[in-house]
Amino acid sequence: QVQLVESGGGLVQAGGSLRLSCAASGRTFRGYTMGWFRQAPGKEREFVSRIKWNGGFTYYAGSVKDRFSISTDNAKNTVYLQMNSLKPEDTAVYYCAAAPLRISISEKDYEYWGQGTQVTVSS
Repeated sequence: QVQLVESGGGLVQAGGSLRLSCAASGRTFRGYTMGWFRQAPGKEREFVSRIKWNGGFTYYAGSVKDRFSISTDNAKNTVYLQMNSLKPEDTAVYYCAAAPLRISISEKDYEYWGQGTQVTVSS
């Protein structure tokens, strides 16, 4: 059974940092694209960042570029999202997802999803 389990969310002041983790299990993710998405209250879920399982093809949404960094640790089967210079508008539930076929930023291509972790940034 495939599982993606996010952790590392919490409450932080504006300008602070958090590192989210996504522990993946249940199958090999070699060749997959791993993505982070987020959903703020009252808004649609949106793409944040993606990376190939081997660490290549990183890509970021414009709103987080130069502040967030995505990475993988294949030995630990874990994907990370380092978030720096956090802003109140980064407040959202953050989801980890896995896409088997495409190097994509569209959530339609992501087959497996975690339950999400809450990130709250206070001003």
